[in-house]
Amino acid sequence: MKDNIQLITATLLSAGGLILLFCGVFIDPEGEIHESILVAFGEVATFTGTLFGIDYVYKNKR
Repeated sequence: MKDNIQLITATLLSAGGLILLFCGVFIDPEGEIHESILVAFGEVATFTGTLFGIDYVYKNKR
């Protein structure tokens, strides 16, 4: 069960980070969040999701 939660979290963080990266680069800022904040958070979320995913693969590699 813990491995499934880790895999789901890794997938959501990676997908969310990539979406925020594209939003920060291609969408004009209309709200109060500056594009550099979106890009920075997108990079952090993508990196974190990648680390979770790599950890999941090596834990379950047999």
